[in-house]
Amino acid sequence: MMLVVDALIIGAAVFVALGLGILGRAVLGPTVQDRVIAVNAVGTITVVVIVLAGAALGEQMYLDVALVYALLNFLMSIGLSKMLVERG
Repeated sequence: MMLVVDALIIGAAVFVALGLGILGRAVLGPTVQDRVIAVNAVGTITVVVIVLAGAALGEQMYLDVALVYALLNFLMSIGLSKMLVERG
């Protein structure tokens, strides 16, 4: 039973990682706002993959790393948004 759950979690992580195809929007986005949103989405997908990997491996440490990464992703989004508003 445990092998099935681990296989499902790893499969979900691979499926979510395929969502990193949005990385092209971060590079080729027509506007700076599109690039900021794409980078934020990539960060969110990365957090989900880290959490799924931690669940599959049964390691609590991965959840701590994912939490710190999510906070840094949020602060980066706020900082870039503030910079864009001030710059005009």
